[in-house]
Amino acid sequence: MANQDWFDKDFYKILGVAKGVSDAELKKVYRKLARQFHPDSNPGDAKAEARFKEISEAYSVLSDPEQRKEYDAVRAMGGGARFTGGAGGSGFPGGFPAGGAGFEDVFSNLFGGGRGGNPFGGGGFGPQPGADLSMSTTLNFIDGVKGTSIKVNIGGKDVSVNIPAGVSDGQKIRLRGKGQASPNGGPAGDLIINCTVKPHPVFSRDGENIRVTVPVTFAEAVLGATILVPTLGGEPVKLKVAPGTPNGRVLRVKGRGVETSKSTGDLLATVEIAVPSHVSDKAKVALEQFDEMLPDEDPRAEILLKAGLL
Repeated sequence: MANQDWFDKDFYKILGVAKGVSDAELKKVYRKLARQFHPDSNPGDAKAEARFKEISEAYSVLSDPEQRKEYDAVRAMGGGARFTGGAGGSGFPGGFPAGGAGFEDVFSNLFGGGRGGNPFGGGGFGPQPGADLSMSTTLNFIDGVKGTSIKVNIGGKDVSVNIPAGVSDGQKIRLRGKGQASPNGGPAGDLIINCTVKPHPVFSRDGENIRVTVPVTFAEAVLGATILVPTLGGEPVKLKVAPGTPNGRVLRVKGRGVETSKSTGDLLATVEIAVPSHVSDKAKVALEQFDEMLPDEDPRAEILLKAGLL
């Protein structure tokens, strides 16, 4: 909301930016200053709190295209100083034009107020929205997949906010109306949460799918088997490994991936043939006998041929 302070306060100087600053740069500078002077970071520091309010007020005006336009017009008209009464003291050469009526018309046109309205009262402008706030949080892998609720401190109060399912590492979440309250009855700003998701020792994300590597024995891969596969936060499921399954084959479990409001992913289990590090002499003899009974084929012949070596 425009008020008499607009003539006195240089919002660009308060934020330390040039008048032609872009929206992106303005937001970047504001976030840096807000983090530095936020009351949560400076408990009991009255000067920091006052600076934070000053920064928030400046950003709330300059970040809104319409208010920024009005502010620039007011500052240009007033020359950066408060309008005062009396001839020559109005900011117009020679005093108020047309005995003061012109001054009223100028402000009515600038700010959309009717004739006789007060541009510095409650008649000409809507309430300012509150400033956006930014914070960071670290989530466990399962909380990022399934969603969770966390508590954050906003304006000295603990507030519970919901993290939706399917959040990935590095994702930013915007929670409407959870930011700083408006200074004059407008809507609250937004809360922007930067999420870090911890890795899991077994599972990993692949979009909306969850991946897991499942070891099988050589015999299970050759002869086939039914194996147990873990799921994230649930009971393990049984999967059939077909006879002759090669290393690296992916088995799919429908509906056991990331579940969001729009869709549900799958669990992708990659078969990894486990090679024993130690075998007995008896097992060695059995393997040699087994190898002798296999067809006389070179398993590397195809790749050597494609490489132009055969």
